[in-house]
Amino acid sequence: MARLAAGVLVSALIRAAEQAGGSAMVLAKGDATAGGILLLTMERGVNPRFFERGLGADGKSTLIASGPVQLADDRAATEYWRKRRTRDSDLWVIELDIPFAERFAAETMGLD
Repeated sequence: MARLAAGVLVSALIRAAEQAGGSAMVLAKGDATAGGILLLTMERGVNPRFFERGLGADGKSTLIASGPVQLADDRAATEYWRKRRTRDSDLWVIELDIPFAERFAAETMGLD
């Protein structure tokens, strides 16, 4: 199956989050066609965690944990994604604040 363009996935994710009563915001805009997507997830502004689309053990696209396991504060989260952007300017960075954000993102992006 063909992979949807990153810009399409980001738009769908933002729209779906807002419709579900959450919020989503583009922190950094990447390449609309082939950019990677780094998600900064949280619930009500707490427990920030990073995820990105990657390949699972079965070779299928899935969300995988990324970045520091424990983030000290908002500044640490910002430093992490900015460092990633210096290495990959095509990378989208999306903040997603909604309950069960990892599951929500995986379902919205069509990942297992």
